[in-house]
Amino acid sequence: MYACICHGVHDHEVHDCIRAGARTEDEIGDACDAGTGCGNCRQRLADMIERYFAEESVPAA
Repeated sequence: MYACICHGVHDHEVHDCIRAGARTEDEIGDACDAGTGCGNCRQRLADMIERYFAEESVPAA
C-alpha cells in the first residue's frame, strides 16, 4: 500500500525509515521523500510514527 502517492512511497518504506531513526514527518521526508509533495499524506505519516512507538512501548507477554 502506498503511504505517499506523490512520490510512490510504500508503507513498508516509511516503516523502514522509522526503524532507522526518523521521528517526524520531516525526517521521513528527508529519508524517502514521503510527505514532501502535496502534503496530503503527512497525517498518515504522523499516525504511522505514533503507532510504531505505541507498539514498542507494549511489554512483551
